[in-house]
Amino acid sequence: MAKKVVATLKTGAGKEYSKVITMAKSPKTGAYSFKETIVHNDHVKDVIAAAKKD
Repeated sequence: MAKKVVATLKTGAGKEYSKVITMAKSPKTGAYSFKETIVHNDHVKDVIAAAKKD
């Protein structure tokens, strides 16, 4: 699935978007989980900052 997303992001208007993968540690189990989001290039820093607060 990731190959399809990356391939579509490299062409046309898709160049304006980036795939952001954030990692969070569960306080209950200690396991790590990953969240993938596709955001506009202007908002990448905002998404990463929000992930650090959680």
